[in-house]
Amino acid sequence: MDKVRMARQFTEAIPHAKALGMQFTDIGDGTAEMRMPYDERFVGDPETRVIHGGAVYALLDTTCGAAVISHPANPGATATIGLRIDYMRAATPGQAIRTRATCYHLTRTVAFVRAEALDDDDENPVATATGTFTVEGVK
Repeated sequence: MDKVRMARQFTEAIPHAKALGMQFTDIGDGTAEMRMPYDERFVGDPETRVIHGGAVYALLDTTCGAAVISHPANPGATATIGLRIDYMRAATPGQAIRTRATCYHLTRTVAFVRAEALDDDDENPVATATGTFTVEGVK
């Protein structure tokens, strides 16, 4: 099975990804882009109508995992070791969140990933992420 298809199938099988409405917009060799539509159920502050940071975190984590799985040198699945999220600003109410992640380095047991979350304001990220993920024995 090719890596891109494997990453897509793995991610689409995750129940919380379905519940949050996550969708792939692009996936390639060690890269992934996803989108989560705005939904009132995911609002963290009823006054401002801003999406909860936990939903943004989940989208970034899922996108990063897909980037690791789709990397041509990764022989299998992955799990998050650590993920640091820096929230830069509140997401704009009513706008979808889009993420893009790149798996930029693999060792025999660890993958390193960078990602960002954006809404319609591509100039200023909502959040950025750096993470480490498990790898099953790169050869």
